[in-house]
Amino acid sequence: MTGDRTQHTPTRRALIGGGVGLGIAGLLAACSGGGPAPTRSPSSTAGSAPPDGATPTSTAAGPTTWQALAATVSGRLLRPGSEGWDDARVLQNPRYDDADPRGILLATSDSDVQAGLAFARNSDTPLALRAGGHSYTGWSAGGAPGTDVPPSLVISTKDLDGIAVHEDGTATIGPGATLGDVYATLAAKGRAIGSGSCPTVGIGGLTLGGGVGVLSRSFGLTCDQLTAVRIVTPDGTVHDVSEHDEPDLFWACRGGGGGTVGVVTALTFRTRTAPGVLLFDLAFPWSSAADVVRAWQDWAPSADDELWSTLKLLNGSRHSRPAVTVTGVWTGSKTGADASVDAFIAATGATPIRHTAEQMSYGAAMDALAGKPQRVSEAATSSIGGTKLTDGQIDTLVQHAAAAGDVSGNLEGGVSLDALGGAVARVGRTDTAFPWRSALMTAQYTAVFRDGADPEPFDAYVRGFRAAMEPAWGSAAYANYCDAAITDPTAYFGVNTSRLHRIAEQVDPDGLLSQPHWV
Repeated sequence: MTGDRTQHTPTRRALIGGGVGLGIAGLLAACSGGGPAPTRSPSSTAGSAPPDGATPTSTAAGPTTWQALAATVSGRLLRPGSEGWDDARVLQNPRYDDADPRGILLATSDSDVQAGLAFARNSDTPLALRAGGHSYTGWSAGGAPGTDVPPSLVISTKDLDGIAVHEDGTATIGPGATLGDVYATLAAKGRAIGSGSCPTVGIGGLTLGGGVGVLSRSFGLTCDQLTAVRIVTPDGTVHDVSEHDEPDLFWACRGGGGGTVGVVTALTFRTRTAPGVLLFDLAFPWSSAADVVRAWQDWAPSADDELWSTLKLLNGSRHSRPAVTVTGVWTGSKTGADASVDAFIAATGATPIRHTAEQMSYGAAMDALAGKPQRVSEAATSSIGGTKLTDGQIDTLVQHAAAAGDVSGNLEGGVSLDALGGAVARVGRTDTAFPWRSALMTAQYTAVFRDGADPEPFDAYVRGFRAAMEPAWGSAAYANYCDAAITDPTAYFGVNTSRLHRIAEQVDPDGLLSQPHWV
């Protein structure tokens, strides 16, 4: 991405709230992601030289004290006890509310990010990055107990949340812009992108980890719609990257995970004309769960590209009985949707206990899918569903989902399967850093519990569920659903790990952005 900085760097703007719709069942799969945020192992070495062809806009010079950092930046630097500190330091997951970072820089410009990186280098201060605050592992909290992250300076890009829609149909968006804000702004201009469904997720982290979402099969992953990125590398250089300008950095930003190669300050996407959407919702009796899974895996990943759906098997104290639901969107004609969904229902051999469908605008559909987002304490991990399950493996999936109800204190837990295929599969596995192009689905294992409860039994449940499915799906996982128990980065990046590591080593040889179990 090239051009005038004033034009391309988003400005601060107010956020909007989310919509109403599918409730906590939708929230479990949707309000997550953003991948890990990096933490730094202290080093006394100054920044490295920029890649060939780049013009540095920063050197090792910069603030060396907290006071100097505060005087340098245009955004706010918060320290413990500052006004707004408690609101700023918490993530979306209350299990990390005991985080005690050393400071939080609410960056509002590239130069703020440069100053924060320089201060971390010069003062040997551990570093954490944050956009939307949905880090599964809590690494972006900058020092939460149990995360293996020391008290850190958090560089937050949440205030870089501007959205500019251009005449050529592209949109430049700040990494801190929430999906709710993005969808509403684009829809007002008759434009659309495909991304997730949780309105409080920051688009930066979600895109960097790949971006599985509700229009993935027709639009591709969110990172597939990316055309340019502005990124500040650890040496303080500001890069405008694309397929033609510094393509390695651009490649790493398309599925390589949050903070792997730098701090993103703006993303430019290719948008499309906003489609009409048919939103459908099905519920089945638990006795039919195995039949529904079997029919869904035959249907959803290979259906017409206009269809996307998610299958959830959930149980817990919020449920009087285990629940089987299939929710989805269709962007084609209603006749086509009826034929496709009816054929799926027939293949289950079951009669739905709920079946609703409503045609609506793109903006209204994204709002309905958002549900009522709220901060919830949860444990989660993931698998990549690369193959269809056998009957025995389906039974294992169903049994472990039902067992969520046996975990004391589990309000709601189980598994959410999100269909891939379609446009996702038409991109080569090495064309972006996201390697799982031939997979049928992602699987997200979750457990929601009361704030303040010991998370250990819930972590054990979701990790046990993942382990039970490894004979079927292996060790692969989705970077945006990162898990501190996964210590091999090839689980997230597969065949692309070595290239991603090489790029990260080139731009960050001193480990300014190093983090637990990451590239």
